[in-house]
Amino acid sequence: MSSEVLVEAPGEHRLVEHTPREPGPGEALVGVHAVGICGSDREVYQGNRPEGYVRYPLTPGHEWSGTVRAVGAGVPASLVGRKVVGEGFRNCQVCDRCHAGETTLCTDGYEETGFTQPGAMAATLTLPARLLHVLPDDADLTAAALLEPAACIAAAALRAGARPGERVAVVGTGTLGMFAVQFLRAGSPAELLVVGTRRDREALSRRFGATDFRTRDQELPGDFDVVVETAGSASAARTAAGLLRRGGRLVLTGIPAPGAEGLDPTDLVVRQLEVHTVFGAPPDAWSHTVRVFAAGLLDPLPLVTHELPLAEFSEAIELVGSGDPKVGKVLLRP
Repeated sequence: MSSEVLVEAPGEHRLVEHTPREPGPGEALVGVHAVGICGSDREVYQGNRPEGYVRYPLTPGHEWSGTVRAVGAGVPASLVGRKVVGEGFRNCQVCDRCHAGETTLCTDGYEETGFTQPGAMAATLTLPARLLHVLPDDADLTAAALLEPAACIAAAALRAGARPGERVAVVGTGTLGMFAVQFLRAGSPAELLVVGTRRDREALSRRFGATDFRTRDQELPGDFDVVVETAGSASAARTAAGLLRRGGRLVLTGIPAPGAEGLDPTDLVVRQLEVHTVFGAPPDAWSHTVRVFAAGLLDPLPLVTHELPLAEFSEAIELVGSGDPKVGKVLLRP
């Protein structure tokens, strides 16, 4: 019997029998290989995700990889058997923002796999085929399960527009931070600084391409062209802004707690800083991520520390929130 995780309400979940939903017109049925757990999944389980950004009861899971098993009418049959990953945002495709390619800003309202629509913590996932991105035949599906957070950082890297020879920095050393290092390193920077709170992340940062590593309590320079913030706190955003030269470019990807005191607008204006933000990943960031992954320039596997069966969902959630420095990315295997 195949199964799925069902979060019935905050703090309440059970493993239930899974019945695959046959794909309708324009849809595809994917056999899930692996699904990642991130902080937002923990928010879903604990019940502290912002109102309107979750709908119970729910099968979570927005970071996943798998293989297409069947397709509905209007979808090329050649997709069957292909390894894939998929976008989460269920955009309308007809509003101005969608037509501009900014699908994460769809004006029809928020809908996302694993939050308001059934997610991948199940044996199969049925979704619009237009959201799929095909992987090479020899792709490692365990590594590919991390391409959703990688795509969010790809969006940040594209917004940053770092040019070869520029001095770049990353604030934050979690999964997003390590992906940011890899994307920025691929652009041939003159220098790539990583700033974190844990000295034990230095070796991995340098493995991925960092040329320098410092903790936030050390003296930090202030003349970088581009800084990508991934830590998700107001203090991290201020640290990131402080690293920039006058006229530098800042991309914020973390989401601090509501009401957090942010950047100083006077500082932004006087130093003419260019500030961008990223929430999710539009199609161009996904395509970029898959290309970089296929070219061997993105290595997610060193970030994976735990792989558990679906039945150990609660243990996986506890691991993600444990604060244990030995816990990296946690995957569930249906």
